[in-house]
Amino acid sequence: MSVLLPFHKAILEKIHDPATSDLIILARGLGLRRIICTLMRIYDSPKNLVLLVNATPEEESAIGEELGIMGCRKPGLRVVSYETGSKDRQNLYKKGGIISVTSRILVVDMLQADIPTELITGMLILHAEKVTALVLEAFIVRLYREKNKTGFVKAFTDQPEHITSGLSPLKNIMKELQLRTVHIYPRFHEDIKKSLERRRADVVELSQHLTEPMAEIHHAIIQCMSTTLSELKRSNTTLDLDDFNVENAYFRSFDVVVRRQLDSVWHKVGPKTKQLVNDLGTLRRLLYYLLTYDALQFHAYLETLIASNTVTTAGGAKQHQSPWMLTDAANVVFQAAKRRCYTISSTSKNIPPFIDLVDDEDAWAALDEAEGRVSTASEKGKGKKTISRPNWLPDGLEPVLEELPKWNLLSEILLEAEGEMIRQDAQKKPINAGSTNTVLVMTSSTRTCSLLTEFLSTMDHQASPGSRGRKMMMRKLRLYLWWKGKLSERREGGKLPRFAMPDTNKRAKDGFDKTYGDADSISDALKKKDKEKAERTQSRRRLRGGAPPSAASGSRTHGFTFPKPEPQEANLSEVRDEADDFARFWESQGEGISGLDETLLQDDMNLLDFGSENLETDFDSNYGLLPSEQTVLIRAYSDDTDDRILTEIKPKFIVMFEPDMDFVRRVEVYKSSAPGLAVRVYHMVYSNSCEEHKYLAGIRREKESFQRLIKERGAMLITLVEDRRPGSTTGDALIKNISSRLAGGRRELNKEPSRVIVDMREFRSTLPSLLHASGLIVIPATLTVGDYILTPDICVERKSLPDLKSSFNSGRLYTQCELMSVHYKHPVLLIEFEEDKAFSLEVIGDIKSFAKASNKYPAKKPNGPSDLPSYSSPTIQSKLVLLTLTFPRVRIIWSSSPYATSEIFNDLKTNNLEPEATKAVSVGADDDPNAGAGVNTAAEELLRCLPGITIKNVKYVMSKVKNVRELCKLELNQVQDILGAEPGKACFDFIHKGDR
Repeated sequence: MSVLLPFHKAILEKIHDPATSDLIILARGLGLRRIICTLMRIYDSPKNLVLLVNATPEEESAIGEELGIMGCRKPGLRVVSYETGSKDRQNLYKKGGIISVTSRILVVDMLQADIPTELITGMLILHAEKVTALVLEAFIVRLYREKNKTGFVKAFTDQPEHITSGLSPLKNIMKELQLRTVHIYPRFHEDIKKSLERRRADVVELSQHLTEPMAEIHHAIIQCMSTTLSELKRSNTTLDLDDFNVENAYFRSFDVVVRRQLDSVWHKVGPKTKQLVNDLGTLRRLLYYLLTYDALQFHAYLETLIASNTVTTAGGAKQHQSPWMLTDAANVVFQAAKRRCYTISSTSKNIPPFIDLVDDEDAWAALDEAEGRVSTASEKGKGKKTISRPNWLPDGLEPVLEELPKWNLLSEILLEAEGEMIRQDAQKKPINAGSTNTVLVMTSSTRTCSLLTEFLSTMDHQASPGSRGRKMMMRKLRLYLWWKGKLSERREGGKLPRFAMPDTNKRAKDGFDKTYGDADSISDALKKKDKEKAERTQSRRRLRGGAPPSAASGSRTHGFTFPKPEPQEANLSEVRDEADDFARFWESQGEGISGLDETLLQDDMNLLDFGSENLETDFDSNYGLLPSEQTVLIRAYSDDTDDRILTEIKPKFIVMFEPDMDFVRRVEVYKSSAPGLAVRVYHMVYSNSCEEHKYLAGIRREKESFQRLIKERGAMLITLVEDRRPGSTTGDALIKNISSRLAGGRRELNKEPSRVIVDMREFRSTLPSLLHASGLIVIPATLTVGDYILTPDICVERKSLPDLKSSFNSGRLYTQCELMSVHYKHPVLLIEFEEDKAFSLEVIGDIKSFAKASNKYPAKKPNGPSDLPSYSSPTIQSKLVLLTLTFPRVRIIWSSSPYATSEIFNDLKTNNLEPEATKAVSVGADDDPNAGAGVNTAAEELLRCLPGITIKNVKYVMSKVKNVRELCKLELNQVQDILGAEPGKACFDFIHKGDR
């Protein structure tokens, strides 16, 4: 069980009162989950109904385990998911206790009165930084406060950086959650400083320098990022791009910030700007991969970037290339990355084989034996100073295989920890009963965990620093050479060489071809289409290296100001030439590429023989609990689950392979919670690198965010929330114009509140929340026809832009418009755009011009093969025209945002009657609720596929015939009596004559 520190108790003392509602902002790593679980334990009682809202499945599982450790087991935390039925949820709510429920389910249950809203004791809302006026959590609080004024709402967040953008972000969150009190606890809070600085862990800071090639690559990537950012600013001078700098570009959220700034003009920007935005993400990933990937994997990734930048997957020339790859700095990156892996010397090729008697130990041993001399072991060791060259290594290729500097540092740390354990055992010092000698290594990703596990399992302790992972790197080099040869083989075989270099930590039994090679997941039709397209683009004569002439001769950069050196295209040619050389080498060795699939990734493990008599002995020797001195646990950084890991394992040595601000605080809390435990922390960081800069910038960003929040809280005005009762409307909303002919246009009092019937599936969107906020009563129902029923005559099918495109492609929109036209007088198709985004169906640059070319301005002919398709698919505008021609009564409404949609719906409901939920649900469905029970669904699907039978008359046909056989035996006039003249003839001809 986690121990509460003094500042934890102080926070709980302020927020535990169920009569108060609060927003708690806590710095990450200080035990927010510990506070939430303690609070839930206080409220755990069958008399209370406390809801946990907006928790992820992982958080639900971890909180449930933590509550079980605290003693809340009967019944503990119960989770309401999509598998829980409506009746089960109602029974669960009546029993009380602590319940975690998704926001979408809770909204529907509150609107349908399945949950007694007035009896809810309170709500605990996680991730309060994501709350806006459009999210479901704000909708939930609004529904909650309509019927329950006494219950509490307590919101929690540990992401202060997300509450700093926009105008008064803290005030907006408190307004939507209807809160008036906020508690802010940064790391520099007086109570937290006093609690954590009393007992400090033994911290060893290790600053590791980059190798010379890594430093060159790092500097070159930073230079490319600076040039890309300056070009992005120059291309978009009308936007506020002050935050576009290299320091902010280190963080993953930078891509979101850039896209948010450009969203409003995204349909206007050209392909150059879009390519620059994508390049920023690529360069940031390159910085991260430089410090975490091994040299061969990093070089292979760069080669895939070179290939994808010049040639498309179909084999055509790429029109819009990445400008940063045309710079001298990019050439430095590619050349230095290659030098880290191997060097190729042309002088050592085609050397005739000869016997080297100096290094031939067997020959010297035979000579000594013939002369009767006995050589000592030391003399034998002097003969060979270098490792023998493997036969699979091509002549002229000298492996460099530079290892990451932190690998050697990690091996020295583990050696030091082992020596410390031996020294304490020799001194026979009493070890604390709770501590263990387990070494915990924390990394930034699971990929790094796998790489370190492979390094430590194959490490040579006797080797010199910098070459202890030689065995692993040679294995990766052989895999790299296999991959290069495989690419050449696939290119010669006419296949598209689009598969990445596999990892050595994957199981060998899967096989490379099965996992990467033949792309079995692609359908035959797509394979055939790609092959035909590749043949068309490759039909022209190519230059050396396989690049199209237009690409090799130089590409246009569309006014870009980057310097354009000559050797850029040679990069791709060099990559392909190397692949061809490696492929020829494998063939000359007589060792086919396919024969290496199962051997390259073989793990050095022995499987147990369960039929052997020695199974018990082998099992005990290979399986069981390892002593803590022999345990090195490698784990990736996570969320508050890391607190549980530290508490359970109680490691004496913690190695932070990469810096992480959150985990540093978790170690501080762990050390303060267990003052008797000896903890030594090794904090590793690359000096003068993006890793160090990102770590320091993260600390500075969090501090500035807390300072802004504290300043805003000091000057924030209290938001007054208007009391609203369910179904209440104000002003003239109660009075409705009925008719101007009725008694001179008198007004009548409308006793029915305005309501709208919403399909259950629509609660994924933000529109139901805005409709409720505008004063309408939202009634959830399972609708067969339409998404929103505004009046008895108006049915609305809402489509976002991506949904509109997919509905056109699948044909679903045709069926939906057909059903609306049959059952409603005014069917409406609503096309809704997102707020702050382009109000445009397609990007302006992608719209095809239909103007005829004149003699004065002739049409431009494409220069060489292109990555664009030769055919032009129908545009979305033409599809909409066909839809309106097919269904003349369908009206199309264009809405710029959900806010505009809410106003449009209110306008459409003016002077109209209110819809009835029972009728809306029955529209399109069978009147008999038991209809269809026991019917063969496969036969019904077969009937729907027949000409003349549609979704409207399939039930009628099924009521007239017993089975498909009986339908096939009917005469033409009998089929026409059921379906009508033309549909009956079409169905009869299809059954008896087929498609002839």
